[in-house]
Amino acid sequence: MSVRLSRPRAYAPDPDAPGRTCDLPGCEALGEYRAPKSRRELRDYWWFCLDHVRAYNASWDYCKGMTPGEIEAQLRADTGWQRPTWPLGRLGGAHFDEEQMLHDPLEALAAGRARGGESHDKRRQAPAELREPLSTLGLAWPTTLEAVKARYKELAKQHHPDANGGDRAAEERLKSINLAYAAVRSRLNAAAGLSATV
Repeated sequence: MSVRLSRPRAYAPDPDAPGRTCDLPGCEALGEYRAPKSRRELRDYWWFCLDHVRAYNASWDYCKGMTPGEIEAQLRADTGWQRPTWPLGRLGGAHFDEEQMLHDPLEALAAGRARGGESHDKRRQAPAELREPLSTLGLAWPTTLEAVKARYKELAKQHHPDANGGDRAAEERLKSINLAYAAVRSRLNAAAGLSATV
C-alpha cells in the first residue's frame, strides 16, 4: 500500500481570503488570491480569482513609472535593507583620521598597517602642516615631545641674539624656530590628549 502525501498546489487559494467576490468589475468568482495594489502599498491587496490574478501578475511591473535614477536608488537602498550606510572606516560619515584616533607610541600597530596595503614609509611621513616646522628644527618624523623640547632648547641657545652679539639674522632665525616649536608642540599635545600649556 502506498501512501501519497498531499501537497498544496502552487496555485492553492490563500487561506486568509476574505470570502468575497473577485475585485475585477463584472467577475462573480470568489476572490481567493491576493495581489498588492501598488509598489507603495505592498500590504494593501486586491482579491482576485485565479484567472484574474494570473493576468494581473503577468502585467505587474514594480518599477512602472520610475525613472532610471529612481530604479538605481531603489536597488542601492534594497542592498542595505533600506538602512543608511557608509564606507568602512568612516564613523557615521564623519572623516576618520587614524593618526588622531590611535596613539601608538610603541608602534605596536605599525606592522599591521604595513601589511594592510599602505607602505610603512608612507605612514611615517610627517603630516603636511608639520613638514616645514620639523625641517626648521632639524627633526625627523615621528618624534616625541621630549625630543622637540630638547632640540628647541639647543637651537634657542645657539641662535639667541645675546649669544650672537645682537645679530639681526640670528634674531630672525630664533623667531622662525619659536614658530616651528609652537606648531609641533601643539600637534603633539593634541595627539597625546594633553593641554597646550607645557
